[in-house]
Amino acid sequence: MSERPTIVLFTRDLRVRDHPALAAAARVGGPVVPLFVLDRAVRERSARNRLSYLGDALRDLREELRRLGGDLVVRSGDTVDETMRVAAATGAARVHLSFDVSAFAARRAERLREAAADRRMEVAEFPGVTVVPPGEAVPTGGDHYKVFTPYWRAWESREWRAPERAPKRLELPSGLDAGSVPKRLADSGTGPLSPRRQSGGETEARRRMAAWLDADCADYEHTHDDLAADATSRLSADLRFGCLSPLELALAAREHPACGPFVRQLAWRDFHHQVCAAFPDLAHRDYRERDIAWRSDDSGFAAWCEGRTGVPVVDAGMRQLLDEGFMHNRARLITAAFLTKRLRVHWKRGGDHFHAVLSDGDIADNYGNWQWVAGTGNDTRPNRSFNLLRQSRRFDPDGAYIRRHVPELAEAAGTEVHAPWRAEQPPTGYPSPLLDEDG
Repeated sequence: MSERPTIVLFTRDLRVRDHPALAAAARVGGPVVPLFVLDRAVRERSARNRLSYLGDALRDLREELRRLGGDLVVRSGDTVDETMRVAAATGAARVHLSFDVSAFAARRAERLREAAADRRMEVAEFPGVTVVPPGEAVPTGGDHYKVFTPYWRAWESREWRAPERAPKRLELPSGLDAGSVPKRLADSGTGPLSPRRQSGGETEARRRMAAWLDADCADYEHTHDDLAADATSRLSADLRFGCLSPLELALAAREHPACGPFVRQLAWRDFHHQVCAAFPDLAHRDYRERDIAWRSDDSGFAAWCEGRTGVPVVDAGMRQLLDEGFMHNRARLITAAFLTKRLRVHWKRGGDHFHAVLSDGDIADNYGNWQWVAGTGNDTRPNRSFNLLRQSRRFDPDGAYIRRHVPELAEAAGTEVHAPWRAEQPPTGYPSPLLDEDG
């Protein structure tokens, strides 16, 4: 009797290399059904920029799977319902998927196990979304690390698993309709469709990774905060959708002695994921309750969203977000600090806006970082302050980043670009600052 099929449910692990769930299915033997479900509940609240990336990634994944003799089966609807329909059609014995940490992912996995139990099917979850799976590095007497530095020591000292090779060959059950990837996924969703958004897929992601490791990673420690240099990896969306294996990237970067600071950033990503696994409400309520007098400043919030606060470094970051679906890491900190520390607008409003636009929008990282800046998260100095002018002059000394993204200030003289309200003739068409930034 031939082996019954295994369904590999792809979620945000859209690759064939170092994919433990896929590799394990291939080792079982028998047909493999690579399945992706365009879940309506997810699609409706996803950023259009992420949906655009997703469309690219699914088309690329389909090509990779076809090279292996298989195909990507695409369905639309509720993920659990559609998975069970495919299971019924193919007689599948088991479902493999990658373990994820969001509240939605946890509920999806629980529902999948319940539905599979009714059919006497096995559901198995595998690592692959992070370098070190949540729960593998835990403090004595606790379920997760609340502070990064001890987590970093535990993370760095762990013995990482070996990356999985792509399967040599896959077989799809005969007679199964593979379905199609919608050509205009980004017609729905939230936020604008940024004109200079990043393309998606494992092929492009691996090209970016190779270029980054060969050229810029070694200088990361010295250039990653330079706003104008734009010397960050630009791999965040590739990691968010799993077009790159975070483990493979970390191992490759660790081989370069000068890439240590970049590897530390991958540990930060894992840190937020293990926090979210232990605290699934990270996107909705304070991780640490603080007595903060938040304000309902709708006009200020709207100006911040549009990049019209009158503070050039803040506006440059917010306009980069709208233009690219991406924002430089240092600019993310500066813009979040302005909203939460200066305007006193609740971190969730800012996090939700970012999540509605970012191509790399990730529940754990996005909201974990917003809470860190706001003082409700994992920062050991929750009351730290940010001098915006000092940040602007330090990380964009020549104003090149500001001029690139705020055309009204392209002709601003010298350092006046950082504080145009101080100029004898402030630039036409650029607003005065919402708050006094001279103090």
